[in-house]
Amino acid sequence: MNILVVGVSHRTADVGLLERVTLQPGELTDLLGRLLGQPYVREAMVVSTCNRVEVYAVVASFHGGLSDVGTVLAERAGIAVSALADRLYAHYGTDAVRHAYRVAAGLDSMVVGESQILGQFRDAYAAAAEHGATGRMLHELAQQALRVGKRVHAETGIDRAGQSVVSAALDLGLGDEPAAGKRALVLGAGAMGALALATLHRRGVTELLIANRTAAKAVHLAAAYGATAAPIADLPALLTEVDILVSATASAGRVVTRVPPRAAPLLILDLAVPHDVDPSVAGHPAVTLIDIERLRRAGRAGVAGAAGTAATVAATADVALAEDIVAAEVEAFVAWHRESDVAPTVAALRSRAEDLVTAELRRLAARTAGLTDEQRAEVAKSMHRIVQRLLHEPTVRIRQRASEPGGEAYANLLRDLFDLPEPLDVPGALEAGPEGT
Repeated sequence: MNILVVGVSHRTADVGLLERVTLQPGELTDLLGRLLGQPYVREAMVVSTCNRVEVYAVVASFHGGLSDVGTVLAERAGIAVSALADRLYAHYGTDAVRHAYRVAAGLDSMVVGESQILGQFRDAYAAAAEHGATGRMLHELAQQALRVGKRVHAETGIDRAGQSVVSAALDLGLGDEPAAGKRALVLGAGAMGALALATLHRRGVTELLIANRTAAKAVHLAAAYGATAAPIADLPALLTEVDILVSATASAGRVVTRVPPRAAPLLILDLAVPHDVDPSVAGHPAVTLIDIERLRRAGRAGVAGAAGTAATVAATADVALAEDIVAAEVEAFVAWHRESDVAPTVAALRSRAEDLVTAELRRLAARTAGLTDEQRAEVAKSMHRIVQRLLHEPTVRIRQRASEPGGEAYANLLRDLFDLPEPLDVPGALEAGPEGT
């Protein structure tokens, strides 16, 4: 068994494709069920955000697992596997571990260093575990990825590389114009809505409003940021009054289809996938529309900052340090995996030895009827002690060697020398994926 990551993200797909594969509320159970129903998939979790949909799986083989996961994602997108293949990326074995750590640390995000992905990764694992879709391998991977993500943010200044998608969208939409003194409305009371409120509050927005289909959630979130909860039914009127609209709902359909006549400029940040705002709104003379697709293009064009400035140099150094932390942590995970791979074989060897001692003691008991119980106990103790001493040093050494590169060979050699059975449900050695993945 090995770890496989298959997905699409802002780096490989446009928003239209991301919209077709992004999970909507209530759809996770069915998707996990379809993944676990595939012949090569043993464990699965799905990370679905506004700019990525990734399946983390434990699979019996690379090619079989890739075919299984690719088929499920293609079915979800409603397109042929061949049409989706060019947009998919895959990471296997050690590369999959490295990718998971980079994602959790914010190194693979549209805005490098944003921390929201850490919570999204945690929620994805919790949901998969709740559905019984994870086992030992994904549990360990997820827990370590979350720890590494927290470590990167604690030990580097990677947050300087970019606070969040909301910050980047504001910077793109406002340019040098400050947000302070403006009136803003946030649509949606989920994680992105909370992040938007926090960012706008930090930027000094004078009046903050929030609207949500579930009014109680809007009221609760508003209280945390000094905002005011507004009825969603008042949206048309609010669109004539606010200066900034951030829309980040989980709606499957359009939430804003038109903007009423107005003369004052309105900046709309559509950070939802699927889109909350109809693209035709961009034709309104007073509206500036920033969506995920435009933000993605802007990021590729390098508009996030001027190269060579002190802040950019510092951020670059922080990213390099974060990459070093990830590299070291990947090696630690691989070493743990190699050592855990040999553990069942060592246990099987000790069990075989104990079985042999027990069988010999039975034979001895049949031939030495004159021995007292105390004598038999002393003989048994001596035999067990001899076996344990003989096995101690070799098993300690083999555990040490197993944590080194190529260490999986030691488990295979041990099983061959002592004719031990193949352990059940033991992951295979982590390895780099086939070239081109």
